[in-house]
Amino acid sequence: MCVVGSVNMDVIFAVETLPRPGATVLASSVTQCPGGKGGNQAIAAARAGAEVSAIAAVGDDAAGEALRSHLAGNGVDVAGVITLPVPSGTAGIVVDAHAENVIVVAPGANAHLSLNSARLRDIITAGEVVLLQLEIPIDTAVAAARVARAAGATVMLNASPAGADPAALAELAEVTDVVIVNETEAAQWHWQVPHLVTTLGSRGASHRSADGETPVSAPEVEPVDTTGAGDVFAGVLAAGWPTGPAHALRRACAAGALATLVPGAGDCAPTDEAIEDALG
Repeated sequence: MCVVGSVNMDVIFAVETLPRPGATVLASSVTQCPGGKGGNQAIAAARAGAEVSAIAAVGDDAAGEALRSHLAGNGVDVAGVITLPVPSGTAGIVVDAHAENVIVVAPGANAHLSLNSARLRDIITAGEVVLLQLEIPIDTAVAAARVARAAGATVMLNASPAGADPAALAELAEVTDVVIVNETEAAQWHWQVPHLVTTLGSRGASHRSADGETPVSAPEVEPVDTTGAGDVFAGVLAAGWPTGPAHALRRACAAGALATLVPGAGDCAPTDEAIEDALG
């Protein structure tokens, strides 16, 4: 499979309570680790047992080298990770004592990712499943989806973050097989697709298709940090989709729950063995 998306260096602040507008709070700790929706989802899919190629953009800085190394170290093929003469993407993440978070992203190199290379398009066409998100230019996401659809791949879109141009989203929906959203994003998704998967936090997920709507539960856990859990869900769902939606959804819900037991997003994805153990 192929993941076309963002990679960021995350800076994570642990606080007692999330700050309100105009307020200042003190963090009990600050850590730095690789992240970004594309990177997180690629690593989650690889740890779940899939063969994964990533198409992404990093800057010509120390963060870019660290991001590339992190992907490769987790078994992701980085032949499609390009280096550009700009800063790498950065995310500021604030996590409170109840594992809730707020996130601000500076796209950096992610904002300049394009498919202007035949080599990148060839990487996409080699994938049975192609997974996209919206932390890259939506024109690039549409182009990747069209290349994947023409090659007969299953196109999956994690429609996050919300707020992209509606006309471009409508165009993207036309060439997408599976859309993954959370409850907030679901309220802003207005286009028909064959499969709509809505993540519901600790309640698991819901899958809507022509056969109706099916709830899928998640294992009960005591979360430490919910950052990255949605990315893990998406990556594991994409990795398992060729085995059928029902099985893939059960594994994705289990993986998303396990991800909340690990602080940070870049290393929270469970292994294939851990997912199967959680399913019993």
